Parts: sequence; structure tokens; C-alpha cells
Amino acid sequence: MNNSQQRGTERSRSRRAELIAIGRKLFADTSYDALSMDDIARHAGVAKGLIYYYFTSKRGYYLAIIEDSVAELVLRAGATHDLPPAARVEHTVDGYLRYAQHHQAAYRAIVTGGVGFDAEVMAIREGVRERLLVTIAQGAWGRPDLPPVARTALIGWLSSVEGVTLDWLSHQGGREALSRETVRSLLVRGLGDTLRLIEDYEPTCPAPSRSP
Repeated sequence: MNNSQQRGTERSRSRRAELIAIGRKLFADTSYDALSMDDIARHAGVAKGLIYYYFTSKRGYYLAIIEDSVAELVLRAGATHDLPPAARVEHTVDGYLRYAQHHQAAYRAIVTGGVGFDAEVMAIREGVRERLLVTIAQGAWGRPDLPPVARTALIGWLSSVEGVTLDWLSHQGGREALSRETVRSLLVRGLGDTLRLIEDYEPTCPAPSRSP
């Protein structure tokens, strides 16, 4: 690839990323069905054909936005910076909650399946779970593989995380709203219990030591 082609590729990636960033803001405030391609193009300040060029359709655009949100969610959750195992677990949960708190529409779309029951969005959600499971396994045991009993137990914990997080988000701003720190503590304690339960069944997966 010559320099001119490389610059063209970089501009194309940059333009696509800009459109995704705009779409994330639009779909955060407006439902999928309420936004037409004309609306999207007007808000983005581009010709409608440019969005079709990059994403083929509104659905393709929406899925690209969800996938971009997924990448950010997993990145935030997994950025452990070589912390000790127990601290890595806490950091992973905190990164997850921070993302959900600051990108509520995207988070809800990821964990509830997007527009109605959307098979492709559900597949993306399953991909999120798989990547988070690997992140937890790396944080707790320094390895990406999960024995069956560990996987089943962690899927149960992760399902509870999604339910707790959705409930927490729905009560934001209320007088009895829980702080992120409190929710994080609850989830970390729950994960610690799950990891110790896993150790009982699978000694090759020892639970990280408790923080002093």
C-alpha cells in the first residue's frame, strides 16, 4: 500500500469512527424506530449515501454502534494494569459499572438485546459475556480457559450483575439511589463468594486472596 492509499484508508477509518460516535449520541436519546436515515444524516451533517456507503443500512449502522460500545465496555472492564488478582477483580467490576453509568442507552441495548428480540444483537451480547468471562478468568487465575464448573458459576454471577446494574441504573437520581461504590462492593463480594465456591469444586481455580 502506497502513502496515498494509506492516507485514504486512515481517512476512511476516521470518518467511520466519527459516524459511529455521532450515532451513539443519537441512539442514547432517541429510540431506534424514531430515527430515520434522513434524521441521522441531518444530525451528522453528511449525505445519506455516505452512511449507506459505510454501513449498508440503518440496521447495519446500529449494529456497528453496538459493537463499538461492546469494545469499549470490555476494554474498560479489562484494563487492570498488572494489578494483584484481588485488585484486578475489583477494577474489572468498577470499569463495567462506570461504563454502564456513563453509557446507559448503549449498556441497556447490549444486555437486553437491542431492538425487540434482535438475534444479531443477542449474538453480540453473548460475545460480550464470553470476553468478560475471559477477562475475569485472567484477573482471578491468570489464564483464559474456564473449566465447565467455573464457567457455569461465573455465568450465573454475570447474569446477576446485569440484573443488578439495570436496576441500579433505573433508580439513578432518586433519594435512595445507591452509589457506584456500594454496588461495586456488593458485586465484588458476590464474585468473591462465587470464586470460593468454584475453588471447592475445581481446586485448579483457587480464589484470589481477600484484600487486607
